[in-house]
Amino acid sequence: MSEPESETGSPEASCAAEQRMLQEVIQSDTEVHEDHEDAKSTHEIKVDVCTATDMLLQEENIADSTKDQRDQDDVNQQGSESNQTLSSSDVGSSTATVKILLMPERHMITVAFTIGLTILDLKKYFSLELRVPSDIIQITLDEKSVDDDQTLMDIGVQPHGMIQFEMSSLDPENYLMRPIKPQQEYNMPDVITVRVQTDTDLYQDVVVEIERATRRKAFLGGYCHKVTKAEYHHAAVQTMPKKRPDRGVEMYSRDTQTVELKNQDQQCSKNASTQMTKIGCYVSNMEDKLITPGTYITAGEYHNKRLRAVITLQSYVRRWLAKCFTNSLRQAKEQHLAWLENEKRRKKEEKEQQIRDEYHRRMNPESKADFDLLYNALKKWRIEEEERISVTLSGAEGKAALCSLLEQETQFISSIERHRMAAGTRNQDKAIQAFLNKCAEPKKWRAFDGKVTEMDTQFTLRSKELRDLYSSITQTQFTKDERLDVLLTLKHTVKEHSCKLTQDIVDLIDREVDLLMRGVKKCNLEGLRKRIATLFLQYIKTPAFNPQVSRFMQVPRDPANLKKNIYLCRGCNEYQSSTDFALKTNASAVGLCRRCMDLDNEARRREDFSLYKNILRCLRDSEAEYGPEAKITYLLQEQDLRYLVDVLWGAQSALSGWKDLHDLLLVRWEKHLDWSPWNCILLTKDEAAAHLKLEDIEKAYDVVVIRNVKQKHALARKYFSQIPAMAECLHDTEIQPAALSNLLVSKPITKATKQNR
Repeated sequence: MSEPESETGSPEASCAAEQRMLQEVIQSDTEVHEDHEDAKSTHEIKVDVCTATDMLLQEENIADSTKDQRDQDDVNQQGSESNQTLSSSDVGSSTATVKILLMPERHMITVAFTIGLTILDLKKYFSLELRVPSDIIQITLDEKSVDDDQTLMDIGVQPHGMIQFEMSSLDPENYLMRPIKPQQEYNMPDVITVRVQTDTDLYQDVVVEIERATRRKAFLGGYCHKVTKAEYHHAAVQTMPKKRPDRGVEMYSRDTQTVELKNQDQQCSKNASTQMTKIGCYVSNMEDKLITPGTYITAGEYHNKRLRAVITLQSYVRRWLAKCFTNSLRQAKEQHLAWLENEKRRKKEEKEQQIRDEYHRRMNPESKADFDLLYNALKKWRIEEEERISVTLSGAEGKAALCSLLEQETQFISSIERHRMAAGTRNQDKAIQAFLNKCAEPKKWRAFDGKVTEMDTQFTLRSKELRDLYSSITQTQFTKDERLDVLLTLKHTVKEHSCKLTQDIVDLIDREVDLLMRGVKKCNLEGLRKRIATLFLQYIKTPAFNPQVSRFMQVPRDPANLKKNIYLCRGCNEYQSSTDFALKTNASAVGLCRRCMDLDNEARRREDFSLYKNILRCLRDSEAEYGPEAKITYLLQEQDLRYLVDVLWGAQSALSGWKDLHDLLLVRWEKHLDWSPWNCILLTKDEAAAHLKLEDIEKAYDVVVIRNVKQKHALARKYFSQIPAMAECLHDTEIQPAALSNLLVSKPITKATKQNR
């Protein structure tokens, strides 16, 4: 090749190299913004490239250049050739645009794929994307199957080129080739085609691969519109920062290690000039100011003035701090007085509510505790009247007054018993309804996350059906047709079993239906309806007809179990179960049963244990918060607690001497030890709350108080000496069901229906 030809060819090679470099820059730095309103995959970019005119100008410049310039061009040509050799070696790692047409749905998928990989790799990629096994994927090109071992280069795909395949399934019935999630909105493609203007009327399509951002753009600040409050952020550079090469050695700059400070005084020069009135020049003095020198202040006077100012400031600041402190004390005092007033009002309201509740219990007795309260009040009234008679009257008049008192007491007892019978009837209906609800309740258990799960069994559903039917029978507001419908349903229900009980129920139902059809009044049918309800309740309580009721029956179904834990009551001379006897901590033998003890209390002592029951209940609740393993509190009974409160502690607070049992509590003496009769103290509610906050008892109380408390503990340890042995009898096998019962929401009841006496 001649010299002019070589000189002419160098600019062409240089322009081609520049054009390739420009395409690479466009491919790496092109930023495509996602726009949901107008999504386009092709963008036009105008780029300046080497044209024919530029080549002629370069030829003229090269012809006029020196030999050194030609040498430099030769060096550039060699560099471009080396770059071409390097790019040809990396052809296998270049990418191309691969378009996949899914058959038969004809969905188009476009991805960027390395041309050095095989068709098998392409199948594996789409097997993961489409969730289809790779062995049933078939890829064709121009209706011809492509082998798995062929690469895109073998097929003829050029770097940054484009090719379209057709993909189908060998088993279209089970695996259909279609996208899992069709695109409903525009997403950024992996590859775009950019049209570049190479000449005035010439354009070239360039394939650009989009690089996904792997880092979050940094916030570089911005502006906020004062009217619309819209925020405008500064744009961040999208190119990844270049990482410094790791040389394996930590390097530091010496300039950042040491700091050198220098002080240098400088006097800046300032030129000034003045103008005076003279011959030929007049300067007005209308705006001149007369400055008179003041009194000279020495350094000592200046510092004394500053000291006085500082003292003045300190005095005001200290005054302000003192006022703040006094205000805080005043507010604390006011809050304390308000708290005392609220506590006083609260205690007064509680006392009034207590009196109202006690009055309501006396006027409308319902439970056994209410009738014990009435008998206790009757006992106090009789004692007061006897004392009054013995003081005011004597002889025959006194005996006559005592006879009249006895007659009044008899009338009061008769009135109390009438109330007891009425309350027993009401309580019996409530007990029956509670028993039926308990049988129909679904099984419940609480999971580890606190959620409660309910489950209905065939037995609970049967119990629920019988409960609803019993409620319908006992209703009195039904019309004639509704009553006949209920009786017909009851008849079909009991006829499922054939026995003497069901036959009696069917006969009574037929009798009532006959009387209803004859027009008999409701008041004349009350006895018959009660008989039907009673027999149907007996039907419900039979385990053969209602299996769920066997879990709540008091009498066991196995007669052999009746001989276990049976004791003779010395009062009624009847054999009772062990659960019918009260447990006493100091008893050596079995005494009276609970029914005989209640009857003896009403006839003789007439004591009210409701206050002691409240104290015992509060004690058990507080100990349950400390831990579920408390045993002694559940061994104590009301009689034991009465001895502990009245005899040992004198029925008054150990600190203040308060004697109202409604306000007294038994708490631990040493809070880190379990509660026991020899580790307790009787205090009011406020004193108990303050006592439990103490860390060291020896420092908080006086020696006399500590000695008196320990003396009472010694007496309690002697009286309740059998409690430790009784606590040891509570084995783990008996405690475990109690611990597991905390997880159960539904707990069985021990008694079905029992009329209160």
